[in-house]
Amino acid sequence: MKPAFEEVPLPKYIAIEGPIGVGKTTLANKVANTFNYNPFLEQPTENPFLKNFYRNPNQSALATQLFFLFQRMQQIEDLKQRSLFENVRVADFLIEKDRLFAEVTLSSEEMSLYEKVYEHITIDAPTPDLVIYLQAPIEILKERITKRGNINEQYLTLDYLEKLNDAYSRFFLDYKSAPLLIVNAADINLEKNEHDYETLITTIMSNPKGMNYINPQPSII
Repeated sequence: MKPAFEEVPLPKYIAIEGPIGVGKTTLANKVANTFNYNPFLEQPTENPFLKNFYRNPNQSALATQLFFLFQRMQQIEDLKQRSLFENVRVADFLIEKDRLFAEVTLSSEEMSLYEKVYEHITIDAPTPDLVIYLQAPIEILKERITKRGNINEQYLTLDYLEKLNDAYSRFFLDYKSAPLLIVNAADINLEKNEHDYETLITTIMSNPKGMNYINPQPSII
């Protein structure tokens, strides 16, 4: 006799994305802890140019972006090596974000140089089984950035955050490389509200395909 239902396999590689301040790393660590996965996180503090970029973007944008490009390349290579031994993981970035940030931060001349470097790089990144895209308006992002107290991030302007938010929206509008879960991170609290978090976990455990949403209905009260 066949079982009444078949167990749905969990996504083994989950990538969490979204603009600065939306809560990617916090959620990646929490999901990794829930499923006993290995967190695979960006290391922005290792970028020696980032501090100057926050204070003077025009002066340090190219150096900052190229450092991130090479750093993320190395992380992807490490991920591919580790995948031979660790087959479950949660990342707080996609490699595609590098070009996305470059298009927002670099001048046309700098972007031309960046593209020449990018063209000579072979990035064979593994495809996630699920991508979680956290969305929030710039006012929420700025509030959270202020709250977490990174002194260098306080120099980020609303104009920069808006351009970055728009770039993410355009990128994921037609994203089809992996199943996509779009989460309204403004109206739910995945860090502190257990009901909100359980809703996310239930959705992940269903191993969704295509494009899906977690977007609380507005109250009628």
